[in-house]
Amino acid sequence: MSAIHRCGWCMKDDLYMHYHDHEWGLPLHDDQLLFEFLILETMQAGLSWHTVLKKRENFREAFAGFRPDVVARFTETDIIRCMADPGIIRNQQKIRAAVANAQAFLRVQESHGSFDAYIWDFVDGRPTINAFHELSDLPSKTDVSDRLSKDLKQRGFSFVGSTVVYAHMQATGMVNDHLVSCFRYHEVQQ
Repeated sequence: MSAIHRCGWCMKDDLYMHYHDHEWGLPLHDDQLLFEFLILETMQAGLSWHTVLKKRENFREAFAGFRPDVVARFTETDIIRCMADPGIIRNQQKIRAAVANAQAFLRVQESHGSFDAYIWDFVDGRPTINAFHELSDLPSKTDVSDRLSKDLKQRGFSFVGSTVVYAHMQATGMVNDHLVSCFRYHEVQQ
């Protein structure tokens, strides 16, 4: 029996491998999950994804199950509650950005029918299939993430620089950046 080959970035621990094997790069079309990843990517800005992933369940609790309609109505009391929560990243700017991003997310849903329809339009409704052989080949941003980042900012989103946006695109399967040697490379294309 041959060993399973995975992208090298996920080999840190079981949590990372499980995320890689079951979520990362799988095309996602559920607005609430797209919102969850957007908030988590926002929180990750300047930190490691592993740090955020370890706190994911705490974030889920602190941010009302990642329901954008609830987060959009967070008050100053909710922000103070989040700031006091040791289970999440307690960066006031990022917490406030999550609330503002929820409000912007709802506006996009209203204008486009869904956030899914809006965001996937940037890749013509289908994943970009890359064919990278080494982790060092993966870009940190692309022309598409640059355009999407700019558009999100114009719509009132924050902490959505091109690198954060590209990480969101990778996580939600808008691009397939699994290495060609990875067992998930072909699976996420099914």
